[in-house]
Amino acid sequence: MPQHPHQPPVKHAEKMRRKAVERKHLLAAKGGRMDVPFLLLTLLLTAIGLVMLFSASFPSAYYETGNPAYYFKRQAIFAVLGLSAMFVVAKVNYQRWRGAARLLLIFSIFLLILVIIPHVGITNNGATRWLGIEKVFTFQPSEIAKLAVIVYFADTISKKKEKMLTWRQGILPYVALLGIISVLMMLEPHLSGTVLILCTGAVLMIVGGIQGWLVAAGVGGVAALGFLFIKLAEKGIIKYGAARIAMWHDPWLDYSGDGYQLAQSLITIGSGGLLGVGFGRSRQKFLYLPEQYNDFIFSVVCEELGLIGACVIMLIFALLILRGFWIALHARDRFGALLVVGIMTHLALQTFLNIA
Repeated sequence: MPQHPHQPPVKHAEKMRRKAVERKHLLAAKGGRMDVPFLLLTLLLTAIGLVMLFSASFPSAYYETGNPAYYFKRQAIFAVLGLSAMFVVAKVNYQRWRGAARLLLIFSIFLLILVIIPHVGITNNGATRWLGIEKVFTFQPSEIAKLAVIVYFADTISKKKEKMLTWRQGILPYVALLGIISVLMMLEPHLSGTVLILCTGAVLMIVGGIQGWLVAAGVGGVAALGFLFIKLAEKGIIKYGAARIAMWHDPWLDYSGDGYQLAQSLITIGSGGLLGVGFGRSRQKFLYLPEQYNDFIFSVVCEELGLIGACVIMLIFALLILRGFWIALHARDRFGALLVVGIMTHLALQTFLNIA
């Protein structure tokens, strides 16, 4: 039956229909509602974090600066800035991140190269991981690299689909990219950051659709390399990380040296018992436990709130992470799903490594 002269051709009509659907999705993404459970869990953890930071940090803050609220005020400012940024970003269509993916990745690699140049990067505790002005403003380029990998992987993997099953287009570019970033970060050195980026990138590749046997081979390869690293470190062939591994086996072998911090953290955790000694009543935070308001703040949580309080906090983290993956499952498109999976995988790994 001939078409009406005023009607567009079938192909043109189909093209217009697809554009209308895409426009509808973009508008929906731009004006999508905020996930209330995820928001409440985020605010709850932020509040708990600030309260516990004040409790854990006031002895050191008073000793170092004369102001017991120094670290609390500083972190409170960061919390306000972070929450403000969260609300602003929530109002922006996440599809706009696609355009920034490649530039963000290139910029992060440039910063990682810059930080290892002599007399450019800032060194602290034997590691050169920071850029900026010392004692004024510093940042770690690795933090930008983590976000860059997530956004770039989500953008490119979402476009490839079945090409992720191939080696040349679907696997090799990402393996090479992760290899370059890992080498740059290990030159700082920054082992935990390297592990986070490698694992997050690997999860995005798995979710993106690479073949199952490659997943198994990758897990086996990483396990083999980890085992080899531990053995070489134990024998003294590899110096970096050797002391950590030895003290992990038995921190009391060198209690007054390399094992002091880990031993004190175990004493701190054990002092809490089931119900804890009470909020604000930690004894180990009075300059016995190093980094008690930073890397080892969870030890103070265990001492003051006990096993039950620590488990409640871990449960809240678990609920936040599970809610994040629920959001990924219900995302409107492949890019959005991969973006959320990357962010939540990074958060889950960061939480696990910090607590462990």
